Amino acid sequence: MPTNLAIDDNLIEQALIIGHHRTKKAVVTEALNEYIQRRKQVEILFILRKIMRICIIVFKLYRRGYDASISTIK
Repeated sequence: MPTNLAIDDNLIEQALIIGHHRTKKAVVTEALNEYIQRRKQVEILFILRKIMRICIIVFKLYRRGYDASISTIK
């Protein structure tokens, strides 16, 4: 799918040099792949933080003597 974008030539040139790419298309493709990968990592970290909060709450309840098994959580 051909797409025309107005991208700063200075940025493209820097990325060509730093990334050792031969074409502008390779630079943009790698940049998009890294962007997508980073966003997925952020989503995973968000989910892990939620899980950790739940684990901390369950641990505190267990320490206080409450039955905090999964079957009792609704």
